[in-house]
Amino acid sequence: MSHTAHIPSHRKPRRSASKMALRAGVAGGVLSTLAVAAAAGTANAAEPVTETIELPTLTADLSAQIAQSADATAQTADSYEARAQQDAAAVKAAKQAAKDQAEAEKKAEARKKAEAKAKAERKAAQERAARDSERTQLSTSSAPSGGGSSASTPSSNNSAPSGSVGTVISFLKAQLGDAYVMGASGPNAWDCSSLVQAAFKQVGVDLPRVSQAQSTSGTPVSLSNLQVGDILYWGSAGSAYHVGVYIGDGQYLDAANPGKGVVIQDLSGYPASGAVRVL
Repeated sequence: MSHTAHIPSHRKPRRSASKMALRAGVAGGVLSTLAVAAAAGTANAAEPVTETIELPTLTADLSAQIAQSADATAQTADSYEARAQQDAAAVKAAKQAAKDQAEAEKKAEARKKAEAKAKAERKAAQERAARDSERTQLSTSSAPSGGGSSASTPSSNNSAPSGSVGTVISFLKAQLGDAYVMGASGPNAWDCSSLVQAAFKQVGVDLPRVSQAQSTSGTPVSLSNLQVGDILYWGSAGSAYHVGVYIGDGQYLDAANPGKGVVIQDLSGYPASGAVRVL
């Protein structure tokens, strides 16, 4: 027996094929585990990228909201503009209505004035026709009958009036002392024309109410050829401002003024402008 038979050998024993396969499997498993871990790490490392990819989605939603807000703002602006247009149209319509109303009122006023003017002209024509007819009647009634003379009695005639003239003078003298009041028509207060009108009404002569018209009633006579009962006037014929009645002896009776009332006065103190005869 060799002397080296029981001495352990310092050489490493050879590995068996099974052990090597086992170790290879273990190594492969470790490597697989490392690969999985690496993949997981890579996946974990990629997570922020995934979050970054989601940002465009958030931006798109925000853009949609902004677009919706812009649409709402535009709609509101359109609504305000439409309201402004409606208000402007209402104001314009109101102004037009006011203008139309003013024009209608102006036309109505013009029509009213035209009607009033036409009415006044008709009335004036009727009054002229009535005066002309009255003058004709008075001229006829005062014309001489038969072959008698129509010579006028001079102003110095002192004979007492008779008939219709006497009735007129008697009525006038009965009012002596009454008050003068502008526009009054008796029985205790008169103005100049109302007293003359009332006096001649006693004998059926219907004279106009105002002095202007009375100064053109009847037949004009000269102041040098007056008769008792002639109507005297002051001012122009047709525009006289005062009237009275001649009572003879250069005197007349009238409703003079508020200070005198109904009195008898001398023509020499206040000469008349003209005279007319109705009786």
